[in-house]
Amino acid sequence: MEVTCLLLLALIPFHCRGQGVYAPAQAQIVHAGQACVVKEDNISERVYTIREGDTLVLQCLVTGHPRPQVRWTKTAGSASDKFQETSVFNETLRIERIARTQGGRYYCKAENGVGVPAIKSIRVDVQYLDEPVLTVHQTVSDVRGNFYQEKTVFLRCTVNSNPPARFIWKRGSDTLSHSQDNGVDIYEPLYTQGETKVLKLKNLRPQDYASYTCQVSVRNVCGIPDKAITFRLTNTTAMKNATFQITPDVIKESENIQLGQDLKLSCHVDAVPQEKVTYQWFKNGKPARMSKRLLVTRNDPELPAVTSSLELIDLHFSDYGTYLCVASFPGAPVPDLSVEVNISSETVPPTISVPKGRAVVTVREGSPAELQCEVRGKPRPPVLWSRVDKEAALLPSGLPLEETPDGKLRLERVSRDMSGTYRCQTARYNGFNVRPREAQVQLNVQFPPEVEPSSQDVRQALGRPVLLRCSLLRGSPQRIASALWRFKGQLLPPPPAVPVAAEAPDHSELRLDAVTRDSSGSYECSVSNDVGSAACLFQVSAKAYSPEFYFDTPNPTRSHKLSKNYSYVLQWTQREPDAVDPVLNYRLSVRQLNQHNTMVKAIPVRRVEKGQLLEYILTDLRVPHSYEVRLTPYTTFGAGDMASRIIHYTEPINSPNLSDNTCHFEDEKICGYTQDLTDNFDWTRQNALTQNPKRSPNTGPPTDISGTPEGYYMFIETSRPRELGDRARLVSPLYNASAKFYCVSFFYHMYGKHIGSLNLLVRSRNKEALDTHAWSLSGNKGNVWQQAHVPINPSGPFQIIFEGVRGSGYLGDIAIDDVTLKKGECPRKQMDPNKVVVMPGSGAPRRPCPQLWGPMAIFLLALQR
Repeated sequence: MEVTCLLLLALIPFHCRGQGVYAPAQAQIVHAGQACVVKEDNISERVYTIREGDTLVLQCLVTGHPRPQVRWTKTAGSASDKFQETSVFNETLRIERIARTQGGRYYCKAENGVGVPAIKSIRVDVQYLDEPVLTVHQTVSDVRGNFYQEKTVFLRCTVNSNPPARFIWKRGSDTLSHSQDNGVDIYEPLYTQGETKVLKLKNLRPQDYASYTCQVSVRNVCGIPDKAITFRLTNTTAMKNATFQITPDVIKESENIQLGQDLKLSCHVDAVPQEKVTYQWFKNGKPARMSKRLLVTRNDPELPAVTSSLELIDLHFSDYGTYLCVASFPGAPVPDLSVEVNISSETVPPTISVPKGRAVVTVREGSPAELQCEVRGKPRPPVLWSRVDKEAALLPSGLPLEETPDGKLRLERVSRDMSGTYRCQTARYNGFNVRPREAQVQLNVQFPPEVEPSSQDVRQALGRPVLLRCSLLRGSPQRIASALWRFKGQLLPPPPAVPVAAEAPDHSELRLDAVTRDSSGSYECSVSNDVGSAACLFQVSAKAYSPEFYFDTPNPTRSHKLSKNYSYVLQWTQREPDAVDPVLNYRLSVRQLNQHNTMVKAIPVRRVEKGQLLEYILTDLRVPHSYEVRLTPYTTFGAGDMASRIIHYTEPINSPNLSDNTCHFEDEKICGYTQDLTDNFDWTRQNALTQNPKRSPNTGPPTDISGTPEGYYMFIETSRPRELGDRARLVSPLYNASAKFYCVSFFYHMYGKHIGSLNLLVRSRNKEALDTHAWSLSGNKGNVWQQAHVPINPSGPFQIIFEGVRGSGYLGDIAIDDVTLKKGECPRKQMDPNKVVVMPGSGAPRRPCPQLWGPMAIFLLALQR
């Protein structure tokens, strides 16, 4: 009778359910990338730890109907991160070579227009360790030379890392510690950026002239190795960068050189060690002589350290001339550095201006640009460039300030983010030490327009009007110079002008009075702003939207006991059925994966309502194959959008109602069976395609009970290292006893001269577990699948156990397949010989191939019984 019901279900495959099938989205985040660890921290938030440069993969698993749309967003990290906001329909966010700025909290937002969106989050912690930077005497430049000789030296080691780094200082190969060497001190300074440790060498001793290594470590987190930098401390001397300044009378707040006022000339060089530098002043080639009106001072508090200043009190005409400052290292083989300053009536402070017509520079994106400021004055100082309207922004060179000796800032391949105001100003060195003079240049970078929508699918029922609108989002210039509409590539007459009060329109519109088959197709609006163009694309039609497959069908797979076939309950709703003409029918196409044959069927429907659940039962699908299903709605307009999905066979897990299910072991979950942890070895799931080609011959089945190479079965491998008497146990799920008698039916294959035993046990779960033997068989039974029916009468919750025992040798593989547990007594008669499956080569008859049985054959068999 059960088979007859199955036939009726197959003959009447389609029906509809009422409203209410739409369900709000639910979401869960899982990871599938190169994570170091995923843990729960103290405030119960998920933390995903990954090494910088690895691949991040986050999956947002969603349920709900219609299938929710997933959008990933992120907080913290870089605001310009390209993954800041994306839409990923396949629910997977993948970031190749993740950077530290991409760390932060990632949110998965799933919404389908039903109820409140589901939002889940996970914190991504990117681990990294940069190369350490070693600086000396709190300078900001990298140590690149061999120098330093003074009483106290500070070596500062800084590194950026996550988690915080551990520092180890070494002299040579010896680790340094202030507790072991009174001549050193190691400390962490306050208010530093990044992780920093300072090594202070106090009162330099001969042994302090050596190589020093700063080693940093994050304790191998995420497999990140330690890094180090080495610096050699010697007594070598060096000088560079000679500069000068002219300071007019500060007391009288003068910015010009005037007779009768004071004047100061200053000279400075960068040296190591700085305090060993000596300065000497010359006037017109002769040493300058000290007097009441000519003073030479050192270490002026208003100027950089170790600077020499020559002050002229009450400037006279006779003081005009050429002054030369010479810096030297007495007794050291270092060349002297000098700088020359000319003081005369022509020595005037600088002025700066923008050449006529150069105050605004307009270029196209990708082109070079040159910003220019003219400096006058004697001496003529360098020009410093910076951004005005973006104080935090850097120049294209990556520096906040850039010096140009000729006053020209040259930019290569400008981009739109370089637009803005730039400041040019005079430097306060190699010239007058006065308030900087400055001017501004405006850079306008023109770029093509950006429009919305870039692409839009427009649906409307036949005969209804449609309005298409293309809007300008941004561009430079920010105006529409022209807008051209095309239909299927053919130019259309210009639409009526858009009435606007502004100077230029920011959109263009095209109205279709009625959607017809002839007016359906692709429309393009090409918008230009004289720099470039962009297009809005519209696909106008009256075809129906795609169906929405329902993925939450409970137990969609139905397994058939008498064949290796299964059926599948396919359910769906129709997306926006009222947007177009009513759906008249669906075209169903079913194709087995990796096969070419396709089954096509038309499914007529009455008027489909929004949210109405439609259903069709696919029958005669072959276990364990997967199928591609395509579903296309048809209206009076014709075919609508097709939806496709892959359906997979999933083995039903046995439940208290066992009569409808047979376990074929086709699914990796093997119907909820588990391996016993107290036995000697495990059962193995395989089929003819996954068999070891070097397996032992003359034992074990070549295929499963169906005879197909894809069909799976369970078996025990008795080759080495297995020994006589070793046991493998396969344990079923726990069943609640709801009947007095049950029948366990299964097929077994026991072929080989060393076959041991196959036992069936029943484990009762009353007060304590108790295993009882229900059936046993030993020895070689031939290269044939045979069926056994074993009656059991459990008194309470129970499990069944298949126990394979290894015989005297390796030719003893035992297999089982198609296990059925049903209520009631077992059949009294022995199995018909036609039900015995003989393996190829044995010469015995073989039962009909079950996958060829159709529903009518099953129905006739039921009537015969």
